[in-house]
Amino acid sequence: MFDGFWDNVFRYPRYLISIVLGIFLNTFAPLFPLLKRPVTLIAVLGLLVGGLAFITFTLRAMLGLGTI
Repeated sequence: MFDGFWDNVFRYPRYLISIVLGIFLNTFAPLFPLLKRPVTLIAVLGLLVGGLAFITFTLRAMLGLGTI
């Protein structure tokens, strides 16, 4: 009844990693052609840094982790 149970359990981390990598590749693949021109590279990087800063400051304010 439990033949190969632990083999199946140990396959899940590899499955999780492949799913996460697939999501990241499909999300960021359309951005790679934009990174060939310096102007769009700066714009895309600015949007990513700005978005990360916005999420960081919002979560810090919501959780009361520090004064802004």
